[in-house]
Amino acid sequence: MTQRDYYEILGVSKTSTADEIKAAYRKMAMKYHPDRNPGDTDAENKFKEAAEAYEVLSDTDKRARYDRFGHQGVKGAPGFQEFTNINDVFSAFGDIFGNTIFGDMFGGGAQRQGRKRSRAEDGADLRVRMPLSLEEIAAGVEKTIKLRHWKTCTTCSGDGAEPGSGYQSCSVCNGTGELRQVSRSMFGQFVNISPCAACGGTGEVVQKPCGTCEGNGRVEGETTVKVTIPPGVHTGNYLTVSGKGHAGRRGGRAGDAIVVVEEQEHEVFEREEDDVYVDLTVDFPTAAMGGEVEVPTLTGTTMMTIEAGTQPGTLLRLKGKGIPHLNSRGTGDQIVRLNVWVPTSLSSKERATLKELAGSDHFRPSDKRTGKGFFERVKEAFS
Repeated sequence: MTQRDYYEILGVSKTSTADEIKAAYRKMAMKYHPDRNPGDTDAENKFKEAAEAYEVLSDTDKRARYDRFGHQGVKGAPGFQEFTNINDVFSAFGDIFGNTIFGDMFGGGAQRQGRKRSRAEDGADLRVRMPLSLEEIAAGVEKTIKLRHWKTCTTCSGDGAEPGSGYQSCSVCNGTGELRQVSRSMFGQFVNISPCAACGGTGEVVQKPCGTCEGNGRVEGETTVKVTIPPGVHTGNYLTVSGKGHAGRRGGRAGDAIVVVEEQEHEVFEREEDDVYVDLTVDFPTAAMGGEVEVPTLTGTTMMTIEAGTQPGTLLRLKGKGIPHLNSRGTGDQIVRLNVWVPTSLSSKERATLKELAGSDHFRPSDKRTGKGFFERVKEAFS
């Protein structure tokens, strides 16, 4: 509805407490309340603008997202409500507008007409887990998922009334949608307002409930949808499938399906940001003399050159063999951790060969800085 800063709208600072924000909102709501400004479109817009600001800043999580990302951090996110009409405001903040303070100020006594709620009720969002393998995350994938949710009743088209029937004025609240209790004291008149339980605050009741959905306007069912997951997603990333959540009631809008990504643990690879790690074990001759080895990657296998004299624990990098960056160009790398396999069973001939080699200076650990063996350096230290 607006791109003005929410703190500016309510006249508070970013360090204001929840109580200060609530007090500021009450002040704005009283100033621009439609009962105080009848027919004033500008006041109505400011009233809805203040409600939108308070809806975000009064919620700890939404406020944190707004402080970090601004309007784009909250609009379109699960739970965000944009107020398109005055009834939305009263429905969302009944704890503020349904109390005796506002009732006394704007109630005007028991003769005032009630503010009816809309019969339409929007459907809730539906959260769906989407487990993905690293291979699917690296390549991107299209998935078909089944959503079990409330669907619009086809018999009554979501109206809740049997075909040929309809709605009539509620006899309990006389169609106002509200029940009011007026009390007087030495301090003045107080009006306590509560929604009519018989009609749910709508002022209307169904004449004959639909036999299929029993007046609910919805039935349980399944819907199959396809979702396209882009490469590079992380656990916690989500996609919104508009209108595929729970159906609304009596003409209300359907909620959205929120598909949340869950990265599955891999048997071979480990992920760190957009790089992937893999352990590769080579035999001693290859590590000593060098050679070509086959390495698994997320897209198959590739050949990699091992330099002569490669030590256990060496990290080798395969450029561009990791995970594509989600919101930018480029791809992470694959890091190969080398291990050297030591045989556990040797023949007599193999033992003799190794004993002969053990006498060579090339088979003794040395300090790379001096080229001297450990014991040579110990002798020098104590001589």
